[in-house]
Amino acid sequence: MTSFTCSPGEKVSGTIRVPGDKSISHRSIILSSIATGVSHISGFLQGEDSLNTIRAFQQMGVEIERQQDRVCVKGAGLHGLTASATDLEMGNSGTAMRLMLGLLAGQSFDSRMVGDESLSSRPMLRVIEPLQAMGASIASEPGGRAPLQVRASPGLKAIEYDMPVASAQVKSCLLLAGLYADGETVVREPAPTRDHSERMLRAYGCEVTSVDREIRMPAGQQLSACDVEVPADISSAAFFMVAASIASGSDITLQHVGVNPTRTGVIDILKLMGADLELLDQRDVGGEPVADIRVRSAPLSGIDIPVELVALAIDEFPVLFIAAACAQGTTRLSEAEELRVKESDRIQAMADGLTQLGVTTQVNADGIVIEGGLMGGGTVDSHGDHRIAMAFSVASLCAQQVICIKDCANVNTSFPGFADLAQQAGINIRIGD
Repeated sequence: MTSFTCSPGEKVSGTIRVPGDKSISHRSIILSSIATGVSHISGFLQGEDSLNTIRAFQQMGVEIERQQDRVCVKGAGLHGLTASATDLEMGNSGTAMRLMLGLLAGQSFDSRMVGDESLSSRPMLRVIEPLQAMGASIASEPGGRAPLQVRASPGLKAIEYDMPVASAQVKSCLLLAGLYADGETVVREPAPTRDHSERMLRAYGCEVTSVDREIRMPAGQQLSACDVEVPADISSAAFFMVAASIASGSDITLQHVGVNPTRTGVIDILKLMGADLELLDQRDVGGEPVADIRVRSAPLSGIDIPVELVALAIDEFPVLFIAAACAQGTTRLSEAEELRVKESDRIQAMADGLTQLGVTTQVNADGIVIEGGLMGGGTVDSHGDHRIAMAFSVASLCAQQVICIKDCANVNTSFPGFADLAQQAGINIRIGD
């Protein structure tokens, strides 16, 4: 079992580029595989989750060639996929399983998706139930858990769906199913969520409209191949944003980071806490806004995190909790129940780890209260959650003693090479078993 041992550090500095965006990498393979023509993808995330998505489409007959972070996909067309002879392995990725479920629901063949222990414990009813309303035939383990068996259906019917929980994965799943449905698919979200699927569907030639959190997509559309440049993942960049903010004397620049406005909650929250953070050379790359982000150390203050920013920073809260623990005063988060059904219960897992380091926390059903102050050392359990492992690595910059982090192998699902890049930037991290 891989572990990280992180010694107290001084500062982070330099100019670095984190790996490609995981959300966009998944979607680029999915849409390229069902498009007509050859798509070229650059900056592709070489993490285990993204590579599982490539393997799944190769199993379904799609020709995909990869050289490092460059991928060439010869699309099979909307109806050109074929049945896999074996289970489709989704590994640790809820994004891949939920989006693929929407795609597979519209196919003329049966499929079975499996995942690791963590993914097999995560709720899938939020996508199974609306897909069944469209006419999909899906069987699962009790409670809607994986493995998921998808039976060929005679034809899907488009629905209008009001999402009870803001979720880009649910929205994207239904839009992918809508490509195979009869009628106009309409999805309404209670709060803004990341809109990569809508942007990319348009880039591949689909008509998709978004007005006042209502997304509409007509039936009968074909996708045409295009070239995709995947920006650096803001969720991965967030670890270094917080690192530079909390470690005195830090000054770091993160290159080519995707700053889609539905993903920049982490930037807004850090600025509210007093972070010295600047967006440089803002530009548009393939329909996605991109910028270099310079962050210098600054004294942070605890805040009440605005509810409207929760969905826009949902993946970044583990490391934001580290920022809160290093801030002056109290930070409060509420209406973030979604954190309990990620790769781990991220509210409880982070609270347990912070307590081990001497930080005072109060856990609530939908959030947490964190009292900023001194942080000691100790051993924390990441529960196999990549973002928790990386968050406590960042915490070592302000810790008074060594932090040992257990069960860190899954860091490779989203951020291959994290330890090396962290060392390069100035975090004292050692990998062991």
